[in-house]
Amino acid sequence: KTAELVKLSENAYRDVNIAFANELSMIAAKYDIEINELISIANKHPRVNILNPGCGVGGHCIAVDPWFIASSMPKDTPLIQLARKVNQKKVFWTINIIESKIKNISLKKGRKIKIGIFGLSYKPNIDDLRESPALEIALELKNKGYLIYSCEPNISKHDLIEIFNAEYVLKEVDLSVFLVLHDEFKKLNLTNYEILDFCGL
Repeated sequence: KTAELVKLSENAYRDVNIAFANELSMIAAKYDIEINELISIANKHPRVNILNPGCGVGGHCIAVDPWFIASSMPKDTPLIQLARKVNQKKVFWTINIIESKIKNISLKKGRKIKIGIFGLSYKPNIDDLRESPALEIALELKNKGYLIYSCEPNISKHDLIEIFNAEYVLKEVDLSVFLVLHDEFKKLNLTNYEILDFCGL
């Protein structure tokens, strides 16, 4: 029993800490504060180690394991359940931010714009799409009728969304949205491009 709960506890602990970072990023955005700068300064405290926020939490462990604890003791796990809800909320918050930016650019250009989605996997430099918030965001935007061009350097094709290379997407679209911090994206020259960064690029 201890071994089983150890594994679940590890992932629930990470989920709670990511939830704090994600919630902090939403607060910082409302105050027009650069979240990466805020975290970098806060982490200079020797006993503070705030994680980097993202567009949600994915994968087959962190996004799932906390629910095993919560479902077995629903009345005794308010923090674990709340962390899950915060991380799920971050997906929809991200979509709202993207849609707001799309609306602004579309009004300026007087036409429907093209949107590039950079990163579909659930974390950097892997091809695993399980429970991926980035993939969920891309598919939700596509289902809403937006013109989506996706780039995921770790996979060559996907059944529901077409994959292009990074340079092509960057030049083709009006707005580039970075959801996953793949190493390939760090090498791109983003000067003079309209971008949204949700991964600390």
